Amino acid sequence: TMQSSGHRFRDVEHHPLLADNDSYDSSSSSSEADMAERVWFIRDGCGMVCAIMTWLLVVYADFVVTFVMLLPSKDFWYSVINGVLFNCLAVLALSSHLRTMLTDPGAVPKGNATKEYMDNLQLKPGEVIYKCPKCCSIKPERAHHCSICKRCIRKMDHHCPWVNNCVGEKNQRFFVLFTMYIALISAHALILCGFQFFSCVRGQWTECSDFSPPVTVILMIFLCLEGFLFLTFTAVMFGTQIHSICNDETEIERLKSEKPTWERRLRWEGMKSVFGGQPSLLWINPFAGFRIRRLLLRGKKGGPEFSV
Repeated sequence: TMQSSGHRFRDVEHHPLLADNDSYDSSSSSSEADMAERVWFIRDGCGMVCAIMTWLLVVYADFVVTFVMLLPSKDFWYSVINGVLFNCLAVLALSSHLRTMLTDPGAVPKGNATKEYMDNLQLKPGEVIYKCPKCCSIKPERAHHCSICKRCIRKMDHHCPWVNNCVGEKNQRFFVLFTMYIALISAHALILCGFQFFSCVRGQWTECSDFSPPVTVILMIFLCLEGFLFLTFTAVMFGTQIHSICNDETEIERLKSEKPTWERRLRWEGMKSVFGGQPSLLWINPFAGFRIRRLLLRGKKGGPEFSV
């Protein structure tokens, strides 16, 4: 949380240490332990609409794949294998989306810029720390203030409306998994559409679907457009995220060409830091570390986010 006096982030206004006459409402602050037990949710209208649209588009794709293409197929094993694979990928994608949206991205506690808190930091003479005037918090290195979340976020990469949350230190892994699984199901849907069109044309649209030929064509065209757009967007985002992780650099830092004042991790160390530990199947498991007990805690609303 300490920075040298010569280094300042350019995207957020900074002020020196709080003076003795500065006063803030310390009741708004929350400890790290309390925040770790919360399910994070941002009450942003645009973000909630985008998140709902994401789910509806995945459900639409699942409907077309299952009921328009696979169930009417005469090849039993073709339907079973592709149906199980597609639905498993869809569940993993939506689970990753939920974990990204409902996980605290690394928010700095509000209102902790108090004299008592700074006294506990046991600063050495000459050391300087900074406070964020927007959320009245001590600003750690590499943290940025999000105007939508109204919080400073540690290692903030960007705010994504499609997951209605910031992508930061604690939920970047889930966001990477979300983009990966969406790209996979999009590619799978496009491949299935290609086979289905070929089958329908060869059979002159007589028994290729339980729907009428015009309805089948319209449903599949929309699925192809959705699959192409989703595949392009998520594949690019996935590659960008992996590149940022390997270079130990957030998207904000890259766009602003900020010179690193931290010791960059090696590429493999950066991956292990984000995904946790040595490579294993847990890296691609969005359920890893999930505790149902968090969902049973009573929520206390406050600010743009709340806990449930």
